[in-house]
Amino acid sequence: MSRIRLFTRKLSTFQIIIFGFAGVILVGALLLMLPAASADGTRVSFSDSLFTATSAVCVTGLVVRDTAVTWTYFGQAVILVLIQIGGLGVISVGILLVMASGKKIGLMQRSTLQDALSAPQLGGIVKMTGFILKVSLILEFGGAAVMMPAFCSRFGMKGIWMSVFHSVSAFCNAGFDVMGSETGAFSSLTSFADNPLVVTVICVLIVVGGIGFLTWDDVRTHGFRFRKYRMQSKVILTITVILIAIPFLLFFLRDFAGMPAAERVMKSVFQAITPRTAGFNTANLSAMSGAGRAVLVVLMLIGGAPGSTAGGMKTTTAAVLFANIAAAFNQKKNATYFGRRIEDDVVKKASTIMTMYLFFSVLGALIISAAEVLPFGECFFETASAIGTVGLSLGMTPSLGLASRLVLICLMYFGRVGGLTLLFAAVSKKKKETLICPTEKITVG
Repeated sequence: MSRIRLFTRKLSTFQIIIFGFAGVILVGALLLMLPAASADGTRVSFSDSLFTATSAVCVTGLVVRDTAVTWTYFGQAVILVLIQIGGLGVISVGILLVMASGKKIGLMQRSTLQDALSAPQLGGIVKMTGFILKVSLILEFGGAAVMMPAFCSRFGMKGIWMSVFHSVSAFCNAGFDVMGSETGAFSSLTSFADNPLVVTVICVLIVVGGIGFLTWDDVRTHGFRFRKYRMQSKVILTITVILIAIPFLLFFLRDFAGMPAAERVMKSVFQAITPRTAGFNTANLSAMSGAGRAVLVVLMLIGGAPGSTAGGMKTTTAAVLFANIAAAFNQKKNATYFGRRIEDDVVKKASTIMTMYLFFSVLGALIISAAEVLPFGECFFETASAIGTVGLSLGMTPSLGLASRLVLICLMYFGRVGGLTLLFAAVSKKKKETLICPTEKITVG
């Protein structure tokens, strides 16, 4: 035990985060390999179990085997626990367990928790963690209770488990479903596309889980007094509304134009919300227009808010980049939002994150396209879904070879842990700049 403590003290907070996620994924894969986890009583291969565990912990939703058809209730319970741990964060769950045991939380643990939650300050971080757990459980079980009549009326007592599973999966922006045994493999929520109760609850859970824990704290502290929120919360809520409204209009006017009004509205709203890392779907994605799929890819890459259950580049990253573009067009020195200046260091990080996400998603698509001899566009949809931890698929993931699956595993892990977290973990010790290079002009654009 003392050796473990000594080892963790030598690790940076970012290294603890990435090793924590990797450890939970490995344990989850081993549990899913148990015969008790498989519906047919045989041992599922390590590659399939690893892919499923990675997708669950990284709250992605991409699967190589249908969840309801392949796994027993034990296997599904393992997946649900992995989703919950991945959604709240491995470090957050670990700290909560320490708190439950009555032990004190040290400065190192508080610092790690601060990085895991993207919190602005160390003070009050443990109290916030308790608040996050309480709200999460209330929302998850509340969502399950509201959806339970709809599921039970169609599937009987099995509907209780289905309502709980889908509520947790939606709140954690995971996109896993257990509908396959009843409505066909890989069917997601298509059979409930015309059910306003289920669609509304799933959408609310996705949005609330994806706006971030710090935004929750602002709402708790200031209620609906928007002007008193942190600038970050204001940006998150504003960009969230924009990223729902614009895709909704596109889908409503183009992709679902031939449907009855009520169904058209529900499908348009759902498909505008779910791509930002949730991964459920109520429509046939392959039948959507090229423009519609392109919008889905953009939404998948952007993702949710920092310090939330969602993955992706994050809404704040996109917002900072847009603010920087606006500043350049208006010939302003700094990017601003709501009368506050954004530091140049933040703009640099946002540019780095966007470059990394685009580079790795394109590289992954090229590798899969070459290995599987598949169209690049379809492969890029899958890799964007993986790195954005979304889970939407055009149906090719289950048929991919081992090398292509490993690419998706790496992208899911990268997307959930975060590019900068991996970068800072690799370079844990900051080197002091002792030399300042002279400047020289370079022309861009």
